[in-house]
Amino acid sequence: MNRSILLRSVLFLLLALLIFILAYLLYVIISYQRIPDNQEISVRQSTQSLTSLSTSTPYTAVTYNLGFGAYTPSFTFFMDGGKQSVAESKESVLSCIQGAINTIEAQNADFILLQEIDVDSTRSHHVNEKALLEEAFSSYHASFTINYNSAYLLVPPWEPHGKSLSGLELFSKYPITSSIRRSLPVASGLSKFFDLDRCYTISRIPVNNGKELCIYTVHLSAYGTNDTVRAGQLSMLFSDMAADRANGNYVLCGGDFNHDLKADESDIENRESWAYPFPRSNLPEGFSFAMDLLTDEQKATLPHTSRMTDIPYDKNNSYVVTLDGFILSDNIQCLNYNTIITNYSYSDHEPVVFEFLLK
Repeated sequence: MNRSILLRSVLFLLLALLIFILAYLLYVIISYQRIPDNQEISVRQSTQSLTSLSTSTPYTAVTYNLGFGAYTPSFTFFMDGGKQSVAESKESVLSCIQGAINTIEAQNADFILLQEIDVDSTRSHHVNEKALLEEAFSSYHASFTINYNSAYLLVPPWEPHGKSLSGLELFSKYPITSSIRRSLPVASGLSKFFDLDRCYTISRIPVNNGKELCIYTVHLSAYGTNDTVRAGQLSMLFSDMAADRANGNYVLCGGDFNHDLKADESDIENRESWAYPFPRSNLPEGFSFAMDLLTDEQKATLPHTSRMTDIPYDKNNSYVVTLDGFILSDNIQCLNYNTIITNYSYSDHEPVVFEFLLK
């Protein structure tokens, strides 16, 4: 009799677990939706008195993946083989975002391109990082768009990643006349539920010669991506960039490319499985990476911009790679380019600063 009761109890628990799993999967599937392509982005206009860009003035741009404010040097991420999924505390998130703000402010940049800005996410203790950034850069015009609006994710089981609402933002000292969101191809199958709703934004800033500076803010796919998705994302991005250049405009594309920007295309060894060399040969005619305009010595000594988070940051043992940077059209002159070294104090990325001139 006791064995019969025990068996029924086990079967009941297994049935309850199966129902829970099926209900949860149904919730995740129903909750999933992609943001439509070509969405116009509302631009926050500032009281900045600057009007249009000039061909005789040097400008500075900074790109920085903020890592949703979680990545202190000791933080490790479960999808990299680490242990954590959620930032240590709300106070830790606030400290990381403030540290990133201080680092950016020191550059006095004309344009700031930011990725992984959480608005209301479990992983960052629901800190509204967008509000903090917009307060810090209140004198800038701003264009923000969502690229991650996930259901509550129960992975990893020991510390669920939870629900995320996150995005990209461009801050500009000069008026943004328009900004649109382009939805990139993403992986299919189960992996799409764990990746971002990848996108890039195109923001247009007038130049005093009648042309426009078109700033592309990007964050390409990393986890769960196959060759078809990678190629599709780049093909779409390159097509838009080439069209803007063909119209006589200046094109600056910056952000986290999630490709190894220093590796040769033929190098399929000596890298992590996700760090694919960027296919430079596919770049549209008239485009190049800003780092490729440096001397060989300068490029070789250029510090990397991202660390793998399987272990706490260790200068001597952590795997580091260059994922972040800028692509520019041939009517933009590179004046200076560098990685800002923070020793990964506020993110798993380092910011990149680029000084340029419009020809």
